[in-house]
Amino acid sequence: MEADKNMYDAVIIGGGPAGLSAALYVARAKYRVLVVEKAEIGGQITITSEVVNYPGVERASGRALTAVMRKQALSFGAEFLSAEVTGFSCDADIKTVRTTRGEFRTLGIIVATGANPRRIGFAGEQEFQGRGVAYCATCDGEFFTGKEVLVVGGGFAAVEESMFLTRYASHITILVRKDSFSCAKSVSDHLKSFKNITVLFNTELQEVSGSGLVEKAVLKNNVTGETREFRAGDGGNFGVFVFAGYVPATGWLPTEIARDEAGYVITDGNRKTSVDGVYAAGDLCVKNLRQVVTAVADGAIAATSLEKSAQELHQKYDIQDLTVFNENAPKPEAAPARETLSGAASGDGSGDADTGTPGALLAPEIRTQLRGVFGKLTSKVSVRLWPDGSALSEAMKSFLEELRGLSDNVVPEIAADPAPDGLLLPSFEIAGEHSQNSNIHFHGVPGGHELNSFVIAIYNTGSAGQALDESVKAAILAVDHPVIIRVMVSLSCTMCPETVMSAQRAASLNPLIRAEMIDLAHFPDLKNRYSVMSVPCTVITGTDGEMKPVFGKKNLAEIAELLRTA
Repeated sequence: MEADKNMYDAVIIGGGPAGLSAALYVARAKYRVLVVEKAEIGGQITITSEVVNYPGVERASGRALTAVMRKQALSFGAEFLSAEVTGFSCDADIKTVRTTRGEFRTLGIIVATGANPRRIGFAGEQEFQGRGVAYCATCDGEFFTGKEVLVVGGGFAAVEESMFLTRYASHITILVRKDSFSCAKSVSDHLKSFKNITVLFNTELQEVSGSGLVEKAVLKNNVTGETREFRAGDGGNFGVFVFAGYVPATGWLPTEIARDEAGYVITDGNRKTSVDGVYAAGDLCVKNLRQVVTAVADGAIAATSLEKSAQELHQKYDIQDLTVFNENAPKPEAAPARETLSGAASGDGSGDADTGTPGALLAPEIRTQLRGVFGKLTSKVSVRLWPDGSALSEAMKSFLEELRGLSDNVVPEIAADPAPDGLLLPSFEIAGEHSQNSNIHFHGVPGGHELNSFVIAIYNTGSAGQALDESVKAAILAVDHPVIIRVMVSLSCTMCPETVMSAQRAASLNPLIRAEMIDLAHFPDLKNRYSVMSVPCTVITGTDGEMKPVFGKKNLAEIAELLRTA
């Protein structure tokens, strides 16, 4: 009997430290596990430049740390899928998880979707988002090079990100609404070594304003009640970075999953939720400390709890061991017996690897993963480079060459004809087998967080594509005039890929829609034209001209709504 490729022992929703830890534990116990992540594997910690409080690791970037976690999970057979989970069933032992790339059945679910930065509601916060108000130092810090910056918050993130921002800002003023920092003194004491950081305690930000960009702020002293204006010393615009905690990403969960008044998932000591077979791990849980180390612990606890319930379901329904389809998993002859809660198993699980070439833009493990994704294409896809002779164009040419040989269905080529009128250069164009031209473009090397969006663009062009809500699809198909969606990004931004992929999905459905990813690092004229101080920045051009830039990540439904008025 043919193995069911859509049946898993565990589906883990979220690819941050909690999800990766859970995947490692479940896969090492020889259960079949799928990790579904809609953005980039690694979660929020990937934007942290330096992690120094993870036991056993003296110093590492968030991205490097989670890359190792992912590699470990892969080595034991965990499978990964780039998709968005739209919901799951709660009323049966064998549950169904619905994603934008199909449905999957599973004996257990671990929700590890984390949390998103909190907006605090001062006057002008929404109006000036992307015009001076930002929430990610790694994503947006470079836009404030040589400028003054206000940092709002008194916790660990505010302190760490303030120190990071000294790489760019001329001076940083931290606004702490209480009379002391809420993080460990050993952390906040590091601020004393930075001469360009000032701390104002008992101070809140009430309002920001300006003509286009943030030029004035109103600060309130919580002790005296007095207010005063803050302006940059040079009289120009300045930045405001908000690090005031996070909001759990739980609004999409079924109502059966119990949450507290703030939206955090309520679990028992085994990280089991109010629904049998569903567990939660990481920052979305009710707990006292939200750090990488506690997220990893949550993942391990949830995984071992799920293993026990999965084992019971195997016996109850006489389910045979599920086949692992991950080519990186340990070979059968080398695989240990299934690990139980009381036992241990070993095995290096190295699998076969692409050795790659020195200096390559695509790491060997990435090349291996791309072969797996491209192997699912049902038709040929051209990745066409429209060059312009610039240094960026040459870098894109090198990237193009690395795609050769990964799949017969992915055809790298350099355009011989003149570029179409109005096309921003240089450009990668993703074109289907029967298309002379395509409406999906990448202006820049799709590295960093944008590699996912590039791969998904090829997948949507060369296959049936990701599933989507019918009402959203109808709204996109209803666009009856030419529209261009430009999503301006930085490659370090974790929020950008979702917006890029949403724009691309719209373009893959309707030939009248063109989607462009633009790496702002190489197009300063566009940055200045739209006064971009935060990414992602989305600009839509339609028959009525150009819409006002929109900032912040957007899902497909939100892109569809923007298109409705374009």
